[in-house]
Amino acid sequence: MRAMILAAGRGERMRPLTDHLPKPLLTVAGKPLIVHHIEALAAAGVLDIVINHAWLGHLIEQQLGDGRQFGVRLHYSAEGATGLETAGGIKKALPMLGTEPFLVINGDVLSTLQPAALIAQGLPQSALAHLVLVPNPSQHPKGDFAFAPTSPWLCSSGDEQFTFSGIALYHPDFFKDVPEGAQKLAPFLRQAMMQQQVSGELFSGYWADIGTPERLQQADSTFAAHQEMQLRNHHVG
Repeated sequence: MRAMILAAGRGERMRPLTDHLPKPLLTVAGKPLIVHHIEALAAAGVLDIVINHAWLGHLIEQQLGDGRQFGVRLHYSAEGATGLETAGGIKKALPMLGTEPFLVINGDVLSTLQPAALIAQGLPQSALAHLVLVPNPSQHPKGDFAFAPTSPWLCSSGDEQFTFSGIALYHPDFFKDVPEGAQKLAPFLRQAMMQQQVSGELFSGYWADIGTPERLQQADSTFAAHQEMQLRNHHVG
């Protein structure tokens, strides 16, 4: 399976840290944020990774190179200074992602979720997307989507909503009706949910949206401990 890391955001809320450095290169627990994703994907056996970029994207290419230092092959989808939003960015990168389902990770989230299990599971039959949801963080208390009653399908609203983690599997056909250019993802997800084409799962482990300097600092001080705890639990299990 191939994967894509979304790294084209401007990082306005992270300024001034992102005035001269793209957000994916900000350091968490001793490594650039995007390197945590690359290493997790490499450990899951994902060898081809597409990275889109916009603001200061050349610095991402300079630092990461072709990926051989991580044991993977990195491919870049440059979007210009303003970016194409999530759906538009994935649409542009489709030729590099192949014809099979692929994994997408937001470059500005951090999690102990291991991609290997998600990849092994694959897309459920008749699904065009499979989203990883998380309990609602304090900055997003109302959530995004809900589980449909007695089924694995997601719906756009419900009694209990959860937050989209920014980690998902997609079939390329999900994007066939997405126009070229800047396009947000949420409207297309909601449309596909109406057709029962979006499944989901709830992840209760460590996850953080690294959207502000305060959250970056918090993740920097706690992420390594969460990784170590997960590793200990894995060995015990």
